[in-house]
Amino acid sequence: MSSPAAARRTPTAPPSFRDGRMEASLRQLELAVRGRLDGLLQGNHLGLVPGPGSEPGEARGYQPGDDVRRMDWAVTARTTQPHVRETVADRELETWVVLDLSPSLDFGTASCEKRDLAIAALAAVTHLTRGGGNRIGVLAATGDSVVRVPARGGLAHARGMLRRVAGIPRTPEGTRGDLAAAVEQLRRPPRRRGLAVVISDFLGEPDWERALRALSTRHDLLAVEVLDPRELELPDVGTVVLADPETGRQREVTTTPLLCREFAAAAAAHRDTVAATLRRCGAAHLTLRTDSDWIADVVRFALARKRAWSGGGR
Repeated sequence: MSSPAAARRTPTAPPSFRDGRMEASLRQLELAVRGRLDGLLQGNHLGLVPGPGSEPGEARGYQPGDDVRRMDWAVTARTTQPHVRETVADRELETWVVLDLSPSLDFGTASCEKRDLAIAALAAVTHLTRGGGNRIGVLAATGDSVVRVPARGGLAHARGMLRRVAGIPRTPEGTRGDLAAAVEQLRRPPRRRGLAVVISDFLGEPDWERALRALSTRHDLLAVEVLDPRELELPDVGTVVLADPETGRQREVTTTPLLCREFAAAAAAHRDTVAATLRRCGAAHLTLRTDSDWIADVVRFALARKRAWSGGGR
């Protein structure tokens, strides 16, 4: 059996959209997603969203780990025992994706850039939620502007949405992204209850927490974190120039074993902060890396969600 480290050495890379072969890259991406994900959820979206739906169903006794937002206070008061209200899946799911395409995503040292991986994640979400009258739309934020594609259904819409997003020009270095503002644009005006997905590298301070918390009060929430190994570990390679793509600032440093350890510790602390903040926001958390098999990571995540909500995870 191969180890996780071995899996990261032979990743399935998403196609690059920089070589001018847009249609071929999109077709390659579609075939990869369909080949690995077809039939995974077998017509429902239990495996991807953090809950089974938003329509009220029957009440049942509270169990440790239940979402307190689903407490049925009327039944609790009548029976003097805590109860939660079950929900049933909506007949149609509306999904909105906030896609971070700020300059920090234009970076990659492994099999692809984070930008390509973010677009691949959008393709996976689209495939897993499409069908049965479901709709999907996207807000792609570059830091300079926000490209909005209305939520619609059908294969033609899905392909057109991915084509438009993949063709968004890169923002010049020195442009600062604003994930919180993009999430706010999704939250207002209020939309029907559904699934909200945020795809980003979540670098910098978590100033997006308040907006994400507010979004989770109305929608099931999924956060897809896109990472590159050089953001987690700095190799001891001598003198290097480190650059912040969203401010344009550069700094020349000489790597040493001590600096590498401090860098790794700071990166791990930041990732822990992001994970804790996403938990407080009530978001399901999927991490994708440029040096791993991203489709396998999506499959494992979706199946784990499906088992948990069907009772297999208890």
